[in-house]
Amino acid sequence: MLAELFAVMAPVLSGAGLGFTWIRLGHPYPVEFVTRLVFNIGTPALVLASLAGAEIDAGSFGRTMLATALVILSMAAATFVVSRLLRRDWRVLLAPMMYPNTGNMGLPVVLYAFGSAGFAYGITVMVTVSLFQFTLGAIMASSGTPLRTLVRTPTVYAILIALILLLTETELPLWLANSVDLISGFTVPLMLITLGVSLASIQVKNLRSGIGFSLLRTPVAVLLAWGIGALLDLPPLAHGILILQMSMPVAVFNYLFAQRARREPAYVASLVFCSTLLALIYLPVLLAVLM
Repeated sequence: MLAELFAVMAPVLSGAGLGFTWIRLGHPYPVEFVTRLVFNIGTPALVLASLAGAEIDAGSFGRTMLATALVILSMAAATFVVSRLLRRDWRVLLAPMMYPNTGNMGLPVVLYAFGSAGFAYGITVMVTVSLFQFTLGAIMASSGTPLRTLVRTPTVYAILIALILLLTETELPLWLANSVDLISGFTVPLMLITLGVSLASIQVKNLRSGIGFSLLRTPVAVLLAWGIGALLDLPPLAHGILILQMSMPVAVFNYLFAQRARREPAYVASLVFCSTLLALIYLPVLLAVLM
């Protein structure tokens, strides 16, 4: 079991460690360019490549999206309790509570732990979180209207195309499937490297409070994902991946949104940093249970 867990975590640590070391050595890294490349091209290609050929029925796909949305909304409600316990403004904690790192960290862990069958469910959870984050998150950061954000998000169109393919049991033409698969290949490695770059670039303060937040958020996320997944009768594989994805550390994008909204970005940076470090401790334990 230890060998299996190490095999899952090693690629994650290697990719993030590469990005972290690259920045610490003083080399430049175009974070904005890579982020745009991943979210506008890589992620849509990954969604199509993973969902179009996945052995996942439309019903399971829809229930997984619904379960993820309910967990996100439940985490938003739990923010008011956590904010009182930590004596922090709920508006600062809302996004870190709602949006875990289901992309940069979650997808690689799901891929190496559950293979291609589980990866489709991991993509489903990640896509749902991203839709919430780039609509509600954009509103919270005062960066535009939800409709405009949705229209300008390529991943939305990739989801719609993938849904049509799933519902009609249609396959992509071979030339297009091969092209999408090739382009999607750079997404996960770049996500991991960018995660390491982001962690190396963040100036961390309030470590004690960041650790306290992580120790509160993770059990709440696990319990809510377990309860909602059971309530909606998710398939066992989808249920386990929902729990795993929603217990991921705080997404780096929360720090960027906090900077834009001027809501204690230094404190949010500590939440990202501390939750990511603690994830290296609790994720192997959680994986041992779920696998």
